[in-house]
Amino acid sequence: MTTTGTRSAGVQAAPAAASAIVTARGLTKVFKDFWLRSRARAVDGIDLDIRRGEVFGLLGPNGSGKSTTIKMILGLLRKTSGRLAVFGKPPTDVSIKARIGYLPEESYLYPFLNARETLDYYAKLFQLDHRTRKRRTDELLEMVGLSAVEHRQIREYSKGMQRRIGIAQALINDPEFLILDEPTTGLDPIGTRQIKDLIIALGRRGKTILLSSHLLADVEDCVDRTVILYGGKIRAAGTCDELLTAQSRSIIETDALDEETIEEIRRILARRHREILRVAKPRQRLEDLFMDIVERAQAERAETSGARHGGRTASFLLGEEQRTGSELIESLVSRRDEPAPQLASAVSPPAVPAGPDEGLIGSLVGGPARRAEPGEDSTPASAGQSPAQTPPAPATGSDVDRSVIGALLGEGTAPPPTAPPPGKDSRP
Repeated sequence: MTTTGTRSAGVQAAPAAASAIVTARGLTKVFKDFWLRSRARAVDGIDLDIRRGEVFGLLGPNGSGKSTTIKMILGLLRKTSGRLAVFGKPPTDVSIKARIGYLPEESYLYPFLNARETLDYYAKLFQLDHRTRKRRTDELLEMVGLSAVEHRQIREYSKGMQRRIGIAQALINDPEFLILDEPTTGLDPIGTRQIKDLIIALGRRGKTILLSSHLLADVEDCVDRTVILYGGKIRAAGTCDELLTAQSRSIIETDALDEETIEEIRRILARRHREILRVAKPRQRLEDLFMDIVERAQAERAETSGARHGGRTASFLLGEEQRTGSELIESLVSRRDEPAPQLASAVSPPAVPAGPDEGLIGSLVGGPARRAEPGEDSTPASAGQSPAQTPPAPATGSDVDRSVIGALLGEGTAPPPTAPPPGKDSRP
């Protein structure tokens, strides 16, 4: 894709470790047996920098150390030696976990929950409020094409559908650092294309993504830089252009040529001691043909009982600057609904409680406050007299924090004891 080359050039121009999300130096992991004898050196002294805002590919055959490296980055495995930092902190630091999204190679989901319950559960783990949980769940289910089957239990889903809900749970917290281990496993070509487009879109937004996959074409389409592991060591590293461009050959693409023109080109090249190695006509890729057939079927509204083609990318993943006005208003309302911090209680109350400011209270409850007339007795009524009961003010549309008014009135504190009237027995 042309966008990949552009992103690679931009990342390459940045300083090498200007703002690295992950930094590894001499990272080593040795698995030992019961007698502490070394059995396998899964990762062998690798140096790694994953820069902020880039899509980083981690490639290698089975047993090359990809999954072990990912688990050490997540803090699920302890390194044997070397240095490793994530967001500038040890990978076991709990404070960085909310900034990471992870899709494992196998999606470990609760089979008795449906898709909506699954996403709501993971959102609660990140302490998201109810409004945010519902909005993100709706958008993610639509994005991965499962909104029509959201009430079916996970055990009824196919492997590809479970992979889709796994991708949604990895994005529910809008992570800064997204780790995807074989994200397209089990997906049909439609889902694979959508995941690749999503990775590219998130990379453009500035998210940092670590992508591990055996499908090399998918990695080539998405990543800015990549490393190739074998035997726990880095065998090659760089951008796709650096690793794949052949300096010894050139490709010239023109309109269709007749045989006479081709022969003349051969003669010109022969005079320069060069030759044409191959002449071929353009050939459509199988993926493009498949997508064209599916799009025509969808245009005809053909029925299907499986997952649908996903919708647009969830708005919360696009960032504040790309949201519509209504979405921004909903976000602000969600923040307003968060509980306000409680007022700190005074350490020692004054000996004589000050009278409440009736003007301030009146402005809070939305009704006019009556000020005491000159000469009117402001002392409290005696115990034998019943003070005049003021009818409660009608409820207004404004959302008044009654706890603040109660604090101003001194509610919740015991009133000072009063002496019993003369001639009355103070005993109960």
